[in-house]
Amino acid sequence: MSFQAIREFLGLGGSSAPEPTPLRDLIETLDRLDPARARYLARFAYLLGRVAHADRHISADETRAMEALVVREGSLSPDQATVVVGLARTSNLLFGGTADYQVAREFGEEASYEEKMALGRCLFAVASSDHQISMPEEAEIHRILNQLRILPHDLTKLRVEHGQYLPGRASGRT
Repeated sequence: MSFQAIREFLGLGGSSAPEPTPLRDLIETLDRLDPARARYLARFAYLLGRVAHADRHISADETRAMEALVVREGSLSPDQATVVVGLARTSNLLFGGTADYQVAREFGEEASYEEKMALGRCLFAVASSDHQISMPEEAEIHRILNQLRILPHDLTKLRVEHGQYLPGRASGRT
């Protein structure tokens, strides 16, 4: 979905000169991003949302983690990250199963291996934001990283980095 379509969906695309609002200013700022960069960030946030929603609930901790990661990885302002994550969450809820494979495939085609690994670390960070990774979250991470063709030894490294939060490891739970 383009930012112009988002603007129209939010009722911000009228022909008369709209009055300035923080949301309109934010959407216009996002609209000025390089289209390839905007697509990358949208896919990145969507994939984070897949993991957050794997257990059919996106917690406030997971949302905050996603926003912080989009700020860090996307060099966006916190307000911009909030909008990007909000749109990704909504898209995930609306289109989940049907778009999951396509978004991962498109991300994999455009991203370098290092960017895929960075995403992998972020997926684990979102899943462990509540100090435990559920079995559905771990399974979703594995699905995504397999779709991105992350090598098994690299997946093992990512799992080890977050081992205390994995299912069955009581030491990471509070």
